[in-house]
Amino acid sequence: MRRTLNLFLFTCLLLCAPPLLAGGSRIKDLAMVAGARDNQLVGYGLVVGLAGDGDKNPVYTVQTLANLLQRYGLTVPATTLSAKNVAVVMVTADIAAFKKPGSRLDVTVASMGDAKSLIGGVLVQTPLLGADGKVYAVAQGPLAIGGFSVGTEGGGGASVQKNHPTVGQIVDGALVEREIPAQIVSDHHLELLLREPDFTSASRMAARHQRKICQQFSGH
Repeated sequence: MRRTLNLFLFTCLLLCAPPLLAGGSRIKDLAMVAGARDNQLVGYGLVVGLAGDGDKNPVYTVQTLANLLQRYGLTVPATTLSAKNVAVVMVTADIAAFKKPGSRLDVTVASMGDAKSLIGGVLVQTPLLGADGKVYAVAQGPLAIGGFSVGTEGGGGASVQKNHPTVGQIVDGALVEREIPAQIVSDHHLELLLREPDFTSASRMAARHQRKICQQFSGH
């Protein structure tokens, strides 16, 4: 019972996070709870609607397009398809701890092939997997591109490019389908990880915690 009370009081200290250390620093500014960390997600998908700026018919693009059509009951030989309006992409996202199903994530989309630009493209529904191979989110939607490329290449033609037109983002473009498993309490204890390991900060945090617990018990 005493351990449970200590854990409850310390959790309150952490979440309320008043100034605890010299100089006004707060525990949540100096440390994070072990187990409550972000995780990376990645997926492989297609961006469509590229108006001729897509991949130049590499095998993996036309095969992916053929596989997509087959999901909708259309069996089309990959050799008969054209990928000029399509690009294969990698989709990445970070998912925070305790994100519930139905929450939204921002995603980054980057071309894998030889597409000239992803401007005007729409990402087709793409599962996002964690390191364990399980699907935790699904991404889809129109891309916002922060770069452009105009002009002609070669033959003395002038061209201008800013940033990378083959990389884009979709704000709130992924829906969380599964919560990342997280365990933050072990044997009635929370483990804190200093963002910048420092003995002085660790000792001050421990001393302040002990004083706060004593104050709580003496008040009762």
